[in-house]
Amino acid sequence: MLNLVHGGDIYSTKPKIDLSANINPLGMPQSVIDAVKMSLNQCHNYPDPLCRDLTLELSKSEGINKDWIICGNGAADIIFRLVYAVKPTKALILAPTFAEYEQALIAEGCSLLYHKLKYEDKFMVTENLLEDINENIDMLFICNPNNPTGQIVPKDLMIKILNKCREKGVLLIVDECFNDFLEESQENTMRDYLKSYENLFILRAFTKMYAMAGLRLGYGMSSNTKIREGIFRCGQPWSVSIPAQAAGMQALKESDYPEKTRAFIRKEKEYLIKELERLHMEVIGSKANYIFFKSDGMKNLKDDLQKRGILIRSCSNYHQLTGDYYRIAVKTHEESFVFIRELEEIIQCQV
Repeated sequence: MLNLVHGGDIYSTKPKIDLSANINPLGMPQSVIDAVKMSLNQCHNYPDPLCRDLTLELSKSEGINKDWIICGNGAADIIFRLVYAVKPTKALILAPTFAEYEQALIAEGCSLLYHKLKYEDKFMVTENLLEDINENIDMLFICNPNNPTGQIVPKDLMIKILNKCREKGVLLIVDECFNDFLEESQENTMRDYLKSYENLFILRAFTKMYAMAGLRLGYGMSSNTKIREGIFRCGQPWSVSIPAQAAGMQALKESDYPEKTRAFIRKEKEYLIKELERLHMEVIGSKANYIFFKSDGMKNLKDDLQKRGILIRSCSNYHQLTGDYYRIAVKTHEESFVFIRELEEIIQCQV
């Protein structure tokens, strides 16, 4: 049986509470659900392979040229197609970071270099990364905020990285799939640099903010025509279904939803962090809608909680991390309360 490396595997364990996938606890907006239902009447047709209506609305929302946008079956679909299109021979990724970059690069036969983030730096990207960017590198992936740490790369450093990449002929892919959960989301995005930097590619998705993980809808942004056309050629033309396109267009109309979500996350994350620290867990980073923490040598915490019907993300299979690092999603207060209660009981049983 294949080893699944991501959170959200509710099919193997059927938990009562899933804190392993970082999905909006408010769920999919009702208007989006209704739009999906209505779209089923059109599903006897092929979907638009160019997602023309959706890219037009995205261009208005993002404030960029509609031709700079390419949609896919989730951000992961874009990642794989991008790698297949560019065919890098050597790439640089952070460690730890989202596993899909490595998987796509290895599948293409690309050699990998790892920029190791350090516990002493709280797993933040520092200017040391600039030293690893050179002419031998074709591609660099940066997840911002990073997954699983929730750490943000400061804007001034991102600009230095982008300039160094252009100087050395490196394609910089910035994964901003969790950017909308940040309090300073507009200040954090690199979107305004697309016009001036053809070596910049930005990843976004509806998956997390609009709780559309099961519908699969992501998109990339780049002013580089060659890269966009390559991505389109490296996938089947109907990768975005009619329901997914309809859901995306409706979600973009929910202009108050992100701020409503951020307010909810802000309150519940404060509660979770406070409780985790009370239980002597070390919370690190955690700027987005998930919390990254280190336990005090509790390497079986995932299994112990799973026996109690709660699924969390063990970070033991991330580079640079050991079995006492974990990530949990910020969910409803009721779910968080149960998690803390069960965690406290587990700790007491080990004393």
